[in-house]
Amino acid sequence: QVSCVTNGGAKNNQGFKRKHLGSDENTTACCHDEVSDDKGDIGTSGRDTSTNINDDTQPDGVSKRKRLPKELTFQDMYNNQDAFDDDDEDDSDWEPVQKHLEILKWFCTNCTMVNLDDVVHCDICGEHKESGILKHGFYASPCSPELDLIQVESEARERDKDLRFEASASNCSTAVGFDERMLLHSEVEMKSHPHPERPDRLRAIAASLAVAGIFPGKCYPIPAREITQEELRRVHSLEHIETVELTSQILSSYFTPDTYANEHSAYAARLAAGLCANLASAIFSGRVRNGFALVRPPGHHAGVTQAMGFCLHNNAAVAALAAQAAGAKKVLIVDWDVHHGNGTQEIFEQNKSVLYISLHRHEGGKFYPGTGAAFEVGSKGAEGYCVNIPWSRGGVGDNDYIFAFQHVVLPIANCSFQVFS
Repeated sequence: QVSCVTNGGAKNNQGFKRKHLGSDENTTACCHDEVSDDKGDIGTSGRDTSTNINDDTQPDGVSKRKRLPKELTFQDMYNNQDAFDDDDEDDSDWEPVQKHLEILKWFCTNCTMVNLDDVVHCDICGEHKESGILKHGFYASPCSPELDLIQVESEARERDKDLRFEASASNCSTAVGFDERMLLHSEVEMKSHPHPERPDRLRAIAASLAVAGIFPGKCYPIPAREITQEELRRVHSLEHIETVELTSQILSSYFTPDTYANEHSAYAARLAAGLCANLASAIFSGRVRNGFALVRPPGHHAGVTQAMGFCLHNNAAVAALAAQAAGAKKVLIVDWDVHHGNGTQEIFEQNKSVLYISLHRHEGGKFYPGTGAAFEVGSKGAEGYCVNIPWSRGGVGDNDYIFAFQHVVLPIANCSFQVFS
């Protein structure tokens, strides 16, 4: 888009408006000597010709850039492309960095967290980097990798032989629920950083319980079942349930960037919720005194209408309502995950029959998921039935939790049940 200036007057080329670099006044002065024929073709100005001649006779040390006008049009730039080459700077010795410094890492088999390669024991849980928990069913933390594995396995078998017996409700006070089909829930896409919520989490726990003779052995097994849609609708919206079920038709999908699903995830989520419901019913009925549900995917971030934070269905909420269906009038949920259980709080925020207490890292709302401040206490008549104990930073230890349980959790729980009775 160019217009030429002839005898001080502007003549547009093919009707396009002229575009300048800089102000119109300076640009017009710069281009005043340009010659144009009737067709609007751009010629070479006398000044340009003179400049070209001088270029051939100027010493090499004189920079062409100094002879260019301060304000340039696109045409000036085109005619003087060589002037933009900086001959004064020699970059012949510059070479791009060829080597990429790679930081070596390893991922803990027990807690799945990342550690630097020069660390022998996991910074989070203390497990040895060469843990044999999945292969040999024992913790490697108190021993070195050179430990005689044959000796360890032999001792484990002898211990199991002494402890193993027929588990039944009559001679077991603790129930454990586990189903290998929940291991089918996994992330399809292979990444350099393995997902922290992966099947190995359950495998590690199951291996430890097995080698210790706890389960199978000392504990009563709770069978898994698929939760029904009717039970789920007491916790989640129908749209949420149908969205989770839709993933069974897709090889790989994501609810959020960190909440994945594959074609087996919906099935695994139904088994996890169903097992928790069975466990709650068994405890309330008196068949067992307490229990442990070894399930995945987890649940406390799953709210009424959304899946997030690795969670698809809210297993704790399903268990609480299953206990009430079995006859419980009041249920206490104590959540001490490092993250706040925003989904569980949302589900029971207006429910006076379920007391929800959460201890979690909060940092003034800057830590995921940002909810769980101390002033969040419930609503619409259920104020006081939601209790949040937000930590202001990371690194909170056992003594802090013991203090919080002794001075907050247990007094509130005891008071609640005394008032109820």
